[in-house]
Amino acid sequence: MKIVIPGGTGQVGTILDRALTARGHDVVVLTRSPQGRRQVHWDGVTHGDWVKEIDGSDVVINLAGRSVSCRYTPENLAAMMSSRVESARVVGEAVAAAGRPPRVWLQMSTATIYAHRFDAANDERDGVIGGHEDGVPGYWAYSIRIAQNWEAAQEQATTPHTRKVALRSAMVMSPDRGGVFNVLSRLTRLGLGGPVAGGRQFVSWIHEHDFVRAVEFLIDRDDLAGAVNLAAPAPLPHREFMRDLRAASRMPVGLPATRHMAEIGAFVLRTDTELLLKSRRVVPGRLLDAGFTFEHPRWRSAAADLAARRRRTG
Repeated sequence: MKIVIPGGTGQVGTILDRALTARGHDVVVLTRSPQGRRQVHWDGVTHGDWVKEIDGSDVVINLAGRSVSCRYTPENLAAMMSSRVESARVVGEAVAAAGRPPRVWLQMSTATIYAHRFDAANDERDGVIGGHEDGVPGYWAYSIRIAQNWEAAQEQATTPHTRKVALRSAMVMSPDRGGVFNVLSRLTRLGLGGPVAGGRQFVSWIHEHDFVRAVEFLIDRDDLAGAVNLAAPAPLPHREFMRDLRAASRMPVGLPATRHMAEIGAFVLRTDTELLLKSRRVVPGRLLDAGFTFEHPRWRSAAADLAARRRRTG
C-alpha cells in the first residue's frame, strides 16, 4: 500500500514509518523539514504539492500537532489547538478533493479526552468525556477541548469515499531515544522512579508493537470507523506502574515525589504536571470487541521487554 503520514517525524511517526516500511509498504512522510525522497514538504495549514501524495494513496495517518511535552502556557496551548485542528482540516480538504481518495484516514487523537477518574475505566461506549471534573486545575479542560476540536475537524470533513477513524491513543511506549519510556526509565535509573503525589492516578499506555498492530488492524477492518481507544487493556495506578518500571530497570529504590516536587521537576524539564497527575483509566473496548489481541497486555512484561531492548541498543 501507499501510506501517507502527515507529521510523521515525531516519536509515533518514526515507529510507524519504520514498521510499515519494513513490511514493504510505500511510506511517504509529510514534514516541515523534509530529508530524502520519502519526505515531502508541507506546513500543516495550506495546500501545496503534498496534496498529490494524498491523491491515489491507500491510507492517510495524520499525526501532525505540536508536542504536548512543554509547559502548558496560554501560547503553547493555543499552538497545540491550532496545529492539530488546522492540520486535520487541510488533510480533510485534500482527501475530499482527491480524484482517487484513500480508502481510510486514521486521525491521531488522544486518550486525554476522557475524564480524570479513579472509579471506573473509560471505553468508547460508556467512557466519560472530561472537562467538568471537580478538584483539578481549570486549564486541564483546555486539553479536552483540543481533543474534541481535533476529532471534530475530521468528522466535519466531507469524505464519502474514505472511512475515518480517530485514534484515541494512550502513551506509546518504545525504547527510542527521547520517547516517554526513555525519559521515565532514565529518571528511574537515577533513583527518581517513585510514585508521584501518592500514586493513585491511573496510567494508560500501549507498547509500540501493539500500537503498530492496532493501526494495521484498523486499516484492514472496513467495518470500524469513528473513535477507537488505542491502549493496553490493563491500565494501572501510577504507584504500581513505577514499581514495575523500577523492576525492569533493575533499580530497587525510587524516591517518591509530592505534588509540589512534581511541579518543580516539570518546570525544570519544561513539561507539565498534567502528564503525571491526571488519572487516565482508558481501555480498548472496540478493539477487544472486534477480536484484536494484544501481544503486551500487561505493563510488567511490557516494561521488561522495553528495558531489555533499551539495554541492548545502549
